[in-house]
Amino acid sequence: MPAIETRGLTKRFGADVVAVDSLDLTVESGEIFGFLGPNGAGKSTTINLLLDFIRPSEGSAEVLGHDAQRETQAIRERVGVLPEGATLYDRLTGREHVEWVSQTKGADADPDAILDRVGLGREDRQRRAGGYSKGMGQRLALGMALVGDPDLLILDEPSSGLDPNGIQEMRELLREEADRGTTVFFSSHILPQVEAVCDRVGIMSNGRLVAEDTIAGLRESTGGTSQITATVDRVPEGFDSTALADLGGVERASVEGTDVTAVCSDPGAKMTVLKRIDEETTVRDIHSEESSLEDLFNQYTATNPGDGTGATGSEAHETDAEPEDASEVTA
Repeated sequence: MPAIETRGLTKRFGADVVAVDSLDLTVESGEIFGFLGPNGAGKSTTINLLLDFIRPSEGSAEVLGHDAQRETQAIRERVGVLPEGATLYDRLTGREHVEWVSQTKGADADPDAILDRVGLGREDRQRRAGGYSKGMGQRLALGMALVGDPDLLILDEPSSGLDPNGIQEMRELLREEADRGTTVFFSSHILPQVEAVCDRVGIMSNGRLVAEDTIAGLRESTGGTSQITATVDRVPEGFDSTALADLGGVERASVEGTDVTAVCSDPGAKMTVLKRIDEETTVRDIHSEESSLEDLFNQYTATNPGDGTGATGSEAHETDAEPEDASEVTA
């Protein structure tokens, strides 16, 4: 059973703005799924539909096998949510926030164990949250989402406000959750983080899902390139890089100093390139690169701008914002 499944899910605001357009999305149980798209693409609106913060204009959504509109309580008992810009209560300590969520969910949770996991220090958790930095608040909000060992984590920009160490710790935590069977669904605009942790990604553009695959699958479907650079002992006199460019699967090749570089449309061609270079000279070092997720993201969002029915510009940014009550829901 998929953790999330939508069919024809659509949300219109007024007569002219389609924030989510006929979304067919499947997120399998136990995977980490990255939900990507520029501002106004429909990411937060989709999350709000899954959690029944807003109602769809058309279509359906199931979360953990439950109808997202008819079985909301059953879903919320099994889901941990970190909304973007989650609101904390200034007068409550960090520990009291976790205790409150635990009581609300009827969960037998150890607040200190949870706060240890998200890196909120012993002294900080006893302080009122009104004095927290943005990063501390984000750690606390993530801890609140973990209360009750949820089967599904829905996280909207979970690394917001975190420093590099905090981001690394968050990635490790998400992988730990997935290893124990939790499904992780998170939206982010920080692509290297998504690439480092996700099993699959979906890319939204103007309310439409324009790609859904592994990163390797996206590279293959877009003809994404890979690059191999060999640093050699010396470039032989008369060595012509066009000989490499003529190899199957190689788009172009160049020589700069003692670096010989080939850009390949077929990743398998890199070994052929290295063998050819090795026939001519001694290879001292090798550096290989694949198309980044950012490259793929740019291809999909640039080549799938929609037909004008999706929300765009400032209008789109407004419709993809969360309703006021959504920012206060952390469990």
